[in-house]
Amino acid sequence: MRSLRLDPNLDEKVRRAAAARGESVSDFLRRAAAQRAEETLARNPSERFADVAGVVHGGGGRPRRSGAAFAETLADDRKRQ
Repeated sequence: MRSLRLDPNLDEKVRRAAAARGESVSDFLRRAAAQRAEETLARNPSERFADVAGVVHGGGGRPRRSGAAFAETLADDRKRQ
């Protein structure tokens, strides 16, 4: 269980946004926190590939471009930030 204090201005915005979506304030805040956590963790390459790193086997020979492809992915992420 978490407790959260919001300043009056933000509290009013959250209440209005939740009402506009037809959600309770608690559901609205849960969804917002989950989305922010996913976005933050997705920026970390070790988190992004943790579920497949060392698990996926392509069946092919030695990778020729994996390092370059990984570097391109990281560069794209930095451009988006």
